[in-house]
Amino acid sequence: MSIVIVTDSAADIDSELRESLGIVAVPLKVMFGEETYLDGVSITSAMFFEKLKHTDVMPTTSQPSPLDFAETYKQIREQHGKDVQIIAIMLSGSLSGTYQSAVIAQSMMEEQLDITVIDSRKASFVYGMLCVEAAKAAREGKSKQQILDMIDRFLDEVQVYFIVDTLEFLQKGGRIGKASAVIGSLLNIKPILTLDPAGYVAAFDKVRGTKKAIARVKEALKEYASDQPVKVAMLHSAVPDQAAEHLAAIKQEFQVTESFLLEIGPVIGTHVGPGLLGFVMVKE
Repeated sequence: MSIVIVTDSAADIDSELRESLGIVAVPLKVMFGEETYLDGVSITSAMFFEKLKHTDVMPTTSQPSPLDFAETYKQIREQHGKDVQIIAIMLSGSLSGTYQSAVIAQSMMEEQLDITVIDSRKASFVYGMLCVEAAKAAREGKSKQQILDMIDRFLDEVQVYFIVDTLEFLQKGGRIGKASAVIGSLLNIKPILTLDPAGYVAAFDKVRGTKKAIARVKEALKEYASDQPVKVAMLHSAVPDQAAEHLAAIKQEFQVTESFLLEIGPVIGTHVGPGLLGFVMVKE
């Protein structure tokens, strides 16, 4: 009996890695005015950030419909047979209606397929990394229950901190208030953001300047990891060199068993803009 991991495109999993593990990603839509793109299909991260540089139009995003998910579930059944088990790990339900669409599609198909839909309460490769772990566990022959237990542990444990270059995109997307954005930019205050237990963007700390912000993030990660082996991901939006530098430093300071370096995709990029640095860590 096979287990297939389904997610959405905001998980920002590299397409080669995703395909090699058989993870299925349902795309969200990104709109620049009248132009609509399918995330990861008709627009890549590089194309998105390039477009962002040369436009005055603020992009918006839109979730897949329940029918998009139902179609995906049907295709999986056709490919793997009616006994296939599906675990769908979705973008935080507090940030998008994508999870809700996946749940509605599950109810449409529940008599035909064994589907479990999970609200990751996370964004980008924070739950993308979880999808990778779950797909590897399925390949190793772990049972559905064993994988679900692993998912629970990961979601309780994973640490995420991100530093944005500007608060303008979060403010315009309605993720933070206007006053916070104005004060932040005036004082060169770099809020260190995280995702709270309910999956909303929340402030972890506020410091002046990027250097101090990164030092504070590393301090928080050290408190979490102590000397234990960890897996890490360094995320960025259009600042690959900075991200590579920080990942190299983390590999020297922590006992890293696996690491990822990647650019966030268009959906999350719409809400944070260019210049983001994101730190993700979970104990082995």
